[in-house]
Parts: sequence; C-alpha cells; structure tokens
Amino acid sequence: MKKLLLASAISMALVGTAQADTHSGTYQFDTEGRHQFITFRISHLGYSWLYGRFNDFDGEFTYDAENPENSSVSVTVDTGSVDSNHAERDKHLRSEDFLYVSEYPEATFESTKVVVGDDGEADIVGDLTLRGVTREITLDAEMVGHGEDPWGGYRMGFEAETELRLKDFGIPMDLGKASETVELEISVEGIRQ
Repeated sequence: MKKLLLASAISMALVGTAQADTHSGTYQFDTEGRHQFITFRISHLGYSWLYGRFNDFDGEFTYDAENPENSSVSVTVDTGSVDSNHAERDKHLRSEDFLYVSEYPEATFESTKVVVGDDGEADIVGDLTLRGVTREITLDAEMVGHGEDPWGGYRMGFEAETELRLKDFGIPMDLGKASETVELEISVEGIRQ
C-alpha cells in the first residue's frame, strides 16, 4: 500500500511539473487584439477622480513556471497616446507641464527582479523611465489566467498596479496636495512566441 501511495505521489508530482512547464515561455503583448490597458487616475482637487489611459504601448514578458522569480517584463509606452477623454486637457498633458511628449515620446519599464509571495501574487521591481527620469518602482502583480486560445496559440494575462509621485519624474505642474500622486493599473494579455 505504501509503495502504491508513493508511486501515485511521484506520478502526480511529475504530471504537475509537466503541466507547469506548458506555460513557461516568452509572451508578446496582444497589440492587434487590443487586450491590454494602462489606465490611470489622479485626484482632481480632492473632490473627484480624473481617469485616463495610454492607448498605444507594446512589450513582452517571459514567464518561468518552475522559478517565477526568474520571470521578466519589458514595456514601451507612446506617451503621446495619453487619452483623458478631453482634447484640450490631453493637449495640456502632452505639454512641458506634464509628459513633455515632444522631448520624451516614450516611457519604458524594464523589470530587474520578481519577488513572489506565499499568496501567489508578485512584486515586479524595475526601472521606469518617464519624462527622461529613471526611477525604481514596484508593480503589485497577479496572474489572471493562461491557456490555449481558439486560434491554436497559448495566452497568459496579468494585472498590476502601482502609484507614482509626479515630482519624482520631474513633472513641474503643481496640482495641489491632493494630486501629488497618480495611480496606475496595467492589464496585459500575452501570446506565447
């Protein structure tokens, strides 16, 4: 009986490892299907929230199922694609007061390490370069899911969030105490290459 239980445990462990290996790999963001979002919100004078998004960005992530801490992510954002649903405000956001798009048309994020918690969520630490300033930030991330798609590919999705201080990235516009930070939420779906 003990031998049978041991054999069953070994087989289950091997099957589990094989299944874990099936979703390791490098995933390109699904820019064609637009299954990705970078949204933000910032307080407006402490009375309400202003929401917006970046419409154009690309990237990839590498996921190591056996050693998730070896995973990585790289993202490039077209800062000119900022969209707050108001043309004049977007023009201001693209100006020197905020994103200074004419001088810094891209923002980038490159992960430097991944720390996986007991709950399965992860802290993705990396360098964000925005408006010509590079600072280390941490994304609180979690896997949404993964599996085969109807077109013969394999997909995986993640969500992450972080908070940035405007002054840390050289943004000179002073919006008041209630608006010193902006919250970012990122949702991406990658197709394994």
